[in-house]
Amino acid sequence: MQSVIADYLPLVIFMALSLVIGGALLVAPFALAFKAPDSEKLSAYECGFKAFDDARMKFDIRFYLVSLLFIIFDLEVAFLFPWAIAFKDVGLFGFWAMIIFLGVLTIGFVYEWNKGALEWD
Repeated sequence: MQSVIADYLPLVIFMALSLVIGGALLVAPFALAFKAPDSEKLSAYECGFKAFDDARMKFDIRFYLVSLLFIIFDLEVAFLFPWAIAFKDVGLFGFWAMIIFLGVLTIGFVYEWNKGALEWD
């Protein structure tokens, strides 16, 4: 019985310490934060423009284009990390497949850049 307790003691200590640190991090902002609410701080913030009453109001399409750019480059990073780790194993075919993938992404990026999706007035 003593060996079982000795085997699980580091795990129990780790879990207890995690709960203490997590609880402290949850309570600390309420205890230490400076509280000075004003109308600007309490207002809703959505997509970079002022809050309004009607949810069906038109908004600028550039927000959509920026989100698409984010998804494109997020996918690029998601594919580049495993490719970089297995670079020696994928061989020449894997190398050229990734070059074609990056080329297609670059063409899309240049297209959006030429259309003015990255320019803000």
